[in-house]
Amino acid sequence: MTATIINGKEIVASVRDGIKQEVHRMANEGRQPGLAVILVGNDPASAVYVRNKEKACHEVGMYSELHRLPEETSEQELLTLISQLNVNPRINGILVQLPLPAHINEETVIDTISVHKDVDCFHPINVGNLMIGKKGLLPCTPAGVIEVLRYLNVPLAGKHAVIIGRSNIVGKPMAMLMLRENATVTVCHSRTDNLPEIARQADILIAAVGRAKMVTKEYIKPGAIVIDVGMNRDENDKLCGDVDFNDVLETASYVTPVPGCVGPMTITMLLKNTLEAAEHAGPNVPAR
Repeated sequence: MTATIINGKEIVASVRDGIKQEVHRMANEGRQPGLAVILVGNDPASAVYVRNKEKACHEVGMYSELHRLPEETSEQELLTLISQLNVNPRINGILVQLPLPAHINEETVIDTISVHKDVDCFHPINVGNLMIGKKGLLPCTPAGVIEVLRYLNVPLAGKHAVIIGRSNIVGKPMAMLMLRENATVTVCHSRTDNLPEIARQADILIAAVGRAKMVTKEYIKPGAIVIDVGMNRDENDKLCGDVDFNDVLETASYVTPVPGCVGPMTITMLLKNTLEAAEHAGPNVPAR
């Protein structure tokens, strides 16, 4: 058995096409969804992410603003800009690219973003809504994983999902979303004993631990679906995931490539969140 490599481009194109149609409909009603991205400093990786987000907005017809701020921007200056965007009817989603310079408190910044415009789903209220199963904006990467599994028509109810990683951005919210789908969920991490043995129990294995090629075939139950959320550099400085892709191909039934699947899906879900935020907002200024 050789695993089917999940076609991320095909899934992204399908979901973005639906978003594009909705954006076009809203724009015709004078309610063009708008996303503001704030980049503080000159981190090269962050600059790439921001460019990709800006390009994605343009592709679906969404209004976008990019606010580039110098490294020495004070925390108060950043909070003032966020407060202005919070009340700007042109803007439905606000994203502050992380990481921020050391002198700026990330928690304070996240708390300042309006709950209704928090398209990253980092605000404590949105995190709490996710925890109790209340409808609302969803964290982009975990929501993107669910979208991939739905596209594949994978039945999630009753399946055993093992998540390797417990971060606030991926691991924990991923567990909550899988529970919503009635999967049985096990969350593992760096201090889990017998990690390969537990991982081998998974029908769906989601790797989000941040260690290049850590997950090998000994972690995989034959026929399992493997979703790689990791984004690392290997010994040759090439992008790779948490999964040793070539090593698991003969064991898994499906596997996501890195790059080319979960990353673009994350940006796609950011667009979807902005669209949803716009749908729940009142009319803004006419589309332009």
